[in-house]
Amino acid sequence: MTTADSQIYNRRLKIAVVGTGGWGRQHARVFRERRDTDLCAIVGRTAETTEARARQYQTKAYLDIDEMLEQESPDLVSVCLPNESHFEATLHLLERATPLLVEKPLVFELDEADQLLDAASNKGVFFAINFNHRYAKPVIRAKELIDSGALGELVVVTWRFGGEPNFGTHPHANLIETQCHGFDMLEHLSGPITSVMAQMTNRTHGFYSSLVVALEFETGGIGSLVGTYDSSYSFPQAHRVEWNGTAGRAIIEDTVQKLTVSYIGHETSEVWEPGYFNDLDRSFHNTFDVHVDAVLQAFRSGDDPPVHARYGRRALQLAYACIESFESGERVSTVP
Repeated sequence: MTTADSQIYNRRLKIAVVGTGGWGRQHARVFRERRDTDLCAIVGRTAETTEARARQYQTKAYLDIDEMLEQESPDLVSVCLPNESHFEATLHLLERATPLLVEKPLVFELDEADQLLDAASNKGVFFAINFNHRYAKPVIRAKELIDSGALGELVVVTWRFGGEPNFGTHPHANLIETQCHGFDMLEHLSGPITSVMAQMTNRTHGFYSSLVVALEFETGGIGSLVGTYDSSYSFPQAHRVEWNGTAGRAIIEDTVQKLTVSYIGHETSEVWEPGYFNDLDRSFHNTFDVHVDAVLQAFRSGDDPPVHARYGRRALQLAYACIESFESGERVSTVP
């Protein structure tokens, strides 16, 4: 470890947050509460909102990214902007050789994703994306079982996730900005998806707010992804993953609420649920805290991010394959 590496490993890291929206509040909270980080700045678009958020988290407000970079020299910038406004600010920060943690979706266009990844590569910049579903305790435990072979080989896996609409301008907003978590999770648990075939409907909101996708995996297993903005996050099991293998099954309910594991031929199941005082694992918001632990450990060690931004590009590639399948009525290859 070099002297510079040692210094960044041992001192508090200066973190700036770009964005003042609802989930941007979680970014500010995480870095304000940690003992190993200094929330040095919040950057927003309007003075009133930005100054209010900065006062809330006891830091400085900026309306200009370059001014913030020059005044604060942050070690890492965490970016949480409106879903369809990610590209310009992210590219600008990467061209300034700024290490980044960005929110999903990476962007809405594949050529923009490629520009971002090329910029990060050219500058040698740390570039992480927040697929925080991976860091829910039921997901972590299920992945350990799958990787150990305890559930056997994949036969069929299903993902279902839906709630109220998040209105934007893109006709495939649900698929790109919300179900990117599904694509990432399905490949995280089951390996590469090699083909998709999709059905979609726009009967309610004028855009494709509900969809069903049939999936083929490299392992020979199959699966499905169901996503909707025609439901409610207040419904029980707004989110459900069911992973069926040749030896057993794992069911994840509402991301953080419950994991049920059953084995072929056994009429009893193993159940994990967060205990009475286990507020950390019970909270969806705290999946971000757990991810940030891994992000900062990798950053301090000079390693690649635990979830590199390239996974955001992969989720976008899968989304566009689904769009192609729906429009053509044919199965589309998605071999990585």
